Amino acid sequence: MIGRAFAIGIAVAVVVAPACAEDTVRDGAAPRYSFNKVAGGFVRLDTETGQVALCSPQTVGWACVAAPEDRAVLENEIARLRKENGTLKNELISRGLPLPPGIMPEPINHGGKDSTLRLPGSADVDRVVAFVGRMWHRLVEAIADAQNQVLHRG
Repeated sequence: MIGRAFAIGIAVAVVVAPACAEDTVRDGAAPRYSFNKVAGGFVRLDTETGQVALCSPQTVGWACVAAPEDRAVLENEIARLRKENGTLKNELISRGLPLPPGIMPEPINHGGKDSTLRLPGSADVDRVVAFVGRMWHRLVEAIADAQNQVLHRG
């Protein structure tokens, strides 16, 4: 009976060990997880996803709990850095300095608004022409009224 349990244990170890090794080192590449010592345990960084977890000793073994993240804060910081990056690129270009190879200039995005230029269509132009025509007629009528008032006084 003990020989059979031992054989099953060896078989399980042979099957599980490669799967565990796969998570830590993949084909000579850098390990997936990076660990840093902190008070009370370790901080684990998943180098593929960027997820951070706090690993600490429990009553039975160790446990890693994912660190909470505020996605809105991250998104705001990413937007701020993109805007700053675009400003720096445009500053280099305005001073006649070339950007590094492979880096393309970026338009500055003000406050998340769409920065593309929308040209007026023919309907927009027609409305402007009609508006200017009405204003011109009102101006001509105002000048005529003023002339009549001056002529009738004198």
